[in-house]
Amino acid sequence: MTTPPTRKPSAALPLLIYNLFFPLAFLAMLPGLARRMIRRGNFRRKFGQRFGRYDNATRKRLAGGGWVWVHSISVGETLLALRLIRQMRELRPGLRVVLSATTSTGFALAEENASEWIEPVYNPIDAWLLARRALETVRPERLIFIEAVWPNLLAQAAARGIPTSLVARLSPRSEARFRWFRFFTGPIFRLLDTISVQEPDDSARWRSLGADAGQIHVTGNIKFDQPARRDDRAAQFRALLERLSVPPEAPVLLGGSTFPGEEGMLARIHMRLRGEFPGLFLIVVPRHVERATEAAAEVTEAGLTFALRTAQAERATPPGCLLVNTTGELRAWYELATVVFIGKSLSPAAIGGQNPVEPVFAGKPVLFGPHMENFRAVVSRLIEGEAAIEARDEAALEAAIAALLRDPARREALARRALGIVAAHEGATERTARLVLGE
Repeated sequence: MTTPPTRKPSAALPLLIYNLFFPLAFLAMLPGLARRMIRRGNFRRKFGQRFGRYDNATRKRLAGGGWVWVHSISVGETLLALRLIRQMRELRPGLRVVLSATTSTGFALAEENASEWIEPVYNPIDAWLLARRALETVRPERLIFIEAVWPNLLAQAAARGIPTSLVARLSPRSEARFRWFRFFTGPIFRLLDTISVQEPDDSARWRSLGADAGQIHVTGNIKFDQPARRDDRAAQFRALLERLSVPPEAPVLLGGSTFPGEEGMLARIHMRLRGEFPGLFLIVVPRHVERATEAAAEVTEAGLTFALRTAQAERATPPGCLLVNTTGELRAWYELATVVFIGKSLSPAAIGGQNPVEPVFAGKPVLFGPHMENFRAVVSRLIEGEAAIEARDEAALEAAIAALLRDPARREALARRALGIVAAHEGATERTARLVLGE
């Protein structure tokens, strides 16, 4: 049994400052939030839950109490949350979970996985009264934050004696911001009972931000704790490519979780390489499905024809590119790749990178740009172990892709070494689940 550290009642001033400035910050962000909600669609459904208001059917399901509240944000965090929730359920078969998300896409994923023991809801806006209203309705036995803490919700749960945990991911950008405001964030972090971190080096980083050593536990990275198995949908997607007249032996360049500028870059590289590799086929999976039209414009501007994932008409001759305008399928598409580029790493519009481990578990060689800051620990190990390739710009990426397409043995060696490196996180899900359940 994990013994929670003694709470330090020192968050009153930071919370006061937070609640004084929160309305102003929220109003400033509101236009951008509204645009994103409208662009993603379906934002009206259960809109009142964002204000702690629940319909009678939801209230009736929640009335029995005894729930564990897992607080997520968007699709990536919700996928991680679902993996953790399933492990928690294995440890405690009678467990009931309220899974909350902030974005409509995250909520849609949570709702797809709803059951008699998983209740999907929207996160309430983190205002003091709204957080209190939500807590009084859900009345959770535990509160688990996935990758981000909401101060009012945390503080009110702590005041009620509800055990709280953070499954942490600390990007360099967040770390710098927290360190700048350490006087504010440190007391907030100390309200948590446990902080689950991914790497031994993360312990010192969290202590430097004000967390107590007794709160911090190294459990590994849940995202990297995956069996090296095939996704059952890969055969279905292979059949889709056959309807597009893409032969099984065609080399496939796949861009995963791409951001603005990267779709056009991959299309240009494809156009230049297909002279040497005539059957080369490009699959592009944008990080945000609502960017499909923008991504299609980039591909078209480069001179490449494309087909949409949702338009599966047969073709006599293959297009140059398949644009995947659906969500939750990326891992299965990785199974069909010859070479994988990780998005958000060479985009002029975004930095930080995306998860490089899923294609590793699919047995594929991985390339990325220089901006993989959000996955610094694993990327450093992959590069040091000659298990992945970092390309500084478009020309370097093209050269690296061409070299891998020419050399099957090198592709296999790269993928094999990468799999050995990420296997160190095996068991992270169970370790994290036991920690957040207080075992």
